[in-house]
Amino acid sequence: MTEMKKSIAVFSGSVNPELADQIANELGVSLGNVKLEKFANGEIYARYLESVRGADVFLIQSVAGAHINDALMELLIMIDAAKRASARTISAVITHFGYARQDRKAAPREPITAKLVADLLETAGVNNVITIDLHQDAIQGFFDRPVNHMTAMPIFVDYFKKKGFDPEKLCVVSPDVGRAKAAKKFQTMLGSDIAIMHKDRPRHNQAEITALIGDVTDKICILNDDMIDTAGSLVAAAETLKAKGAAQVFACATHGIFSGPAYERIANSCIEEVVVTNVIPVPLERQTGKIKVLSVAPLFAKTIRNVYENGSVASLFE
Repeated sequence: MTEMKKSIAVFSGSVNPELADQIANELGVSLGNVKLEKFANGEIYARYLESVRGADVFLIQSVAGAHINDALMELLIMIDAAKRASARTISAVITHFGYARQDRKAAPREPITAKLVADLLETAGVNNVITIDLHQDAIQGFFDRPVNHMTAMPIFVDYFKKKGFDPEKLCVVSPDVGRAKAAKKFQTMLGSDIAIMHKDRPRHNQAEITALIGDVTDKICILNDDMIDTAGSLVAAAETLKAKGAAQVFACATHGIFSGPAYERIANSCIEEVVVTNVIPVPLERQTGKIKVLSVAPLFAKTIRNVYENGSVASLFE
């Protein structure tokens, strides 16, 4: 009996083809050919234009953008098509896990959409999930399949170290209590000070900074969050830091969603620079001035390679 050869097949959804292309280049493979179309009524159609029988299929999709629901549905349909085409394994490489903000019932009669999305992915037929900087680490437990959870923190640490700031002048700031643990890791890697803010949300996409724990006087502050949506919280946090005597304010977040007035708010704010990754596409004309985009393609490529070759993913962060 002949031994079966493993094969890898990498495909991109329609949201972030540039990142998928970079990941494929890092892996030394070509992106697979998949036909993605819409019927006249908006229904999504997907068909693989090459055989995926017996292949380990990796589907790269960002569940984000103006058509976030289409992005999610497209991914589910691609998973279903790969399953029905006899793929050996199907890994969803979700560079931005949409609906992750609703990860618990914060008020009565609310949904838990992060769990709902996990259930949809498993029902569609996914075997493995690769994602980065989830809104809460606990979302991994919503899956009964392996979840490889990456972080962009080392990429940000390298970036700020290269700026040559004096670590004694630096202060990593958590914009809320929920990010304090991540801020502590960031602070340890940079060898800086730490400060923690407390914010209240009177309603969605609105924030009020109510307290600051720590001394930021004459410090170069780095606000670290997982995502920036309308940038209201970010700008309010930066103004508070300036009012408390901070010398400069930088910000970094893995997921630059930048909805509505975000770009204008950042441009008109006291923030020196906002550093995000390319997990969600940022238009080229916006990558000027204060917004800097770093690539996570090498990190995702190494993760995909280790998953495909049954290697250790944790070793990438040690």
